[in-house]
Amino acid sequence: MKNHPRWRKARQRERLGRNLVHFMIYNMVMKHVNIHDAKTNLSRYLAELEPDETLVLCNRNEPVAEIRLVRKTARKPKIGVAKGEFVIPDSFFEPLPDDVMKAFLGQ
Repeated sequence: MKNHPRWRKARQRERLGRNLVHFMIYNMVMKHVNIHDAKTNLSRYLAELEPDETLVLCNRNEPVAEIRLVRKTARKPKIGVAKGEFVIPDSFFEPLPDDVMKAFLGQ
């Protein structure tokens, strides 16, 4: 049943559709830049680059590398943001009992 001419044509149309989508995404969505132009205007290209966009470097119009923006890491928490949200009891600052100290020291 899978070798039926109708199935073969359907698979060919599906393959053609996937190839067309790949072609469109690769050639229309991504910016292609020759290496000489990239060396000259790299800072401008990086400034124009969107977070999900890719810059393709080409050598004689053949793609050789891709440049993407690095995702920013999460910000470090600010000290004092939770001030007043909880209370530390005074017993926290008292010395630990001897048996607990011995356990920490491995005795």
